[in-house]
Amino acid sequence: MSTETPLLTSLRSPRVVAARRLAKRNQRGKERRFLAEGPQAVREAVAFGRLPDGEHAVVEVYVTAEAAERHADIVAAARAAGRPVLTATEEVVADICDTVTPQGIVALCRFIDTPFEQVLAARPKLVAVLAHVRDPGNAGTVLRTADAAGADAVVLTDASVDPYNPKAVRASVGSLFHLPVATGVPVEEAVARLRAAGVRVLAADGAGERDLDQELDQGTLEGPCAWVFGNEAWGLPEETRALADAVVRVPIHGHAESLNLATAAAVCLYASARAQRSPRGCRAEG
Repeated sequence: MSTETPLLTSLRSPRVVAARRLAKRNQRGKERRFLAEGPQAVREAVAFGRLPDGEHAVVEVYVTAEAAERHADIVAAARAAGRPVLTATEEVVADICDTVTPQGIVALCRFIDTPFEQVLAARPKLVAVLAHVRDPGNAGTVLRTADAAGADAVVLTDASVDPYNPKAVRASVGSLFHLPVATGVPVEEAVARLRAAGVRVLAADGAGERDLDQELDQGTLEGPCAWVFGNEAWGLPEETRALADAVVRVPIHGHAESLNLATAAAVCLYASARAQRSPRGCRAEG
């Protein structure tokens, strides 16, 4: 049992009050700071290192005595990186966190998004574009999926949810810190500039005129590709679909009415990842 005396014991502490305010999007945007809750998120935030301006992504870490013992490796890594680690009571950590059952450790972080120009300059081969996506859990899950599929970037348009929303950060399970994330880009600009950079843009839509299996069989997924995913309830508006090189549907072979956003994104991104990594692509044998 740790005998370290908590430094943060009052819910009225200026640090605690300031951290709690980051639950609101306008406050996060104003301060360009957000909270990363749980051991996996904090571990990846610490490992992210420094931003282009030289500042570390992590401002400071708050941890209960019990969590400090359980996650001693994370605490040691944070201190080795010169990040302040402040012990706090369970009540204080619970007050800061968005979850009902917090895991005792949370990091105060600086925004880490990447300018869209930088994403384009890196000549990406696989990009996920979230257009009109409003659910933070879905956004975070797609970000995690894009990371797992080896995507080069995720772009959230100006009509989409804030990726620093606590639920989005949690749902990304650390992937927010793994790949470039560009935010606030109008969908028209995102599509036009990706196409100008030589990236084929595909709109994922259940009513698409092309079938994902056709795309794989014909070898059209082997080149640089950006998938545009729409709103959870009403998909992509016609004007957004019209911007894409093709509108592609995921085939439904059974009796399900449709796939949810995160599942459809996983299928599409992995299809592209497989096609791009296979020596002969995924073309059907003639």
